[in-house]
Amino acid sequence: MKKIIPTLIFLSLLAVIFSPILVGAQEKVPNCCKLSRTIILDGVTYEKGKTVGSEDTCYLTGKAPDKSTKEWGLLCLLSATSVITDWIFTFLMALVGVMVILGAFTLTTAAGSPEKINKGKDYILYAAIGLIVALLAKAVPALIKSLLG
Repeated sequence: MKKIIPTLIFLSLLAVIFSPILVGAQEKVPNCCKLSRTIILDGVTYEKGKTVGSEDTCYLTGKAPDKSTKEWGLLCLLSATSVITDWIFTFLMALVGVMVILGAFTLTTAAGSPEKINKGKDYILYAAIGLIVALLAKAVPALIKSLLG
């Protein structure tokens, strides 16, 4: 209990300090976005690097600049989700590699100590759980597409 209160106070101070920075960083919501991945939606392929949006200068390639097209928001959401999940996947895969190496090193240097053996096995178990979470992160864009599309 003695450690929780100072931690909460510290986190509250950080929130107060950084909230003006976050508010100041806000920008107007863009009317168009650039696709970071090729997306197939309702049988139509939208190529990577193309710009989609609702302004006359930002329109779907191959379509007239119609401001009522519903796909723009979904395409931008899928594109952003793909970028975020790619970063999460890359970070988790690196972490899984480090955890497996750490677990193997702990098991190798255990010298028969049951505590170290259990600790090494736990590292490898956590790495396997991290691998499952990383693979699930790659499924998030498809899940969003099936829920919203």
